[in-house]
Amino acid sequence: MMKKTAVALTLLLSGAVLTGCAQSTLTGTSYSRGEARQAQTVQMGRVESVVPIVIEGRTDGVVGAGAGAIIGGIAGNQVGGGSGRQIATVIGAVAGGVGGQRVEEMTSRRQGVEVTVRLDNGSLVSVVQEVDPNQIFSPGDRVRVLGQGSTMRVTY
Repeated sequence: MMKKTAVALTLLLSGAVLTGCAQSTLTGTSYSRGEARQAQTVQMGRVESVVPIVIEGRTDGVVGAGAGAIIGGIAGNQVGGGSGRQIATVIGAVAGGVGGQRVEEMTSRRQGVEVTVRLDNGSLVSVVQEVDPNQIFSPGDRVRVLGQGSTMRVTY
């Protein structure tokens, strides 16, 4: 009974950790801490097209793999005894690590949009960003394209 409680608690805590890591946003109105108070160029234009896309999730994070390995190791440690238990622990940790990495990728995947804008100077730019339900773009909309280095965003 105590082993089942430990496994359930570990699963619950790992889920909370993975959910917390998936909260970053890439919308036109969200800024990283490093972007705050930085000057940006502003160009005006009209939306030419809007294409729904998917922004892939993180596969380079260690949180999902690490949490999965811990969970898998604990689960594997509940199996058998002696050297069989050690082998099950290792197999559980490896399988859990792979599974945890996949969960992190799926929970950090975002719905995005590719917005193509014809700037007032006649040039075209295309910006991919996360969908912001407060800023739904349509062809013909007058928008601002904000830029800083190679980072750009489209906003009203």
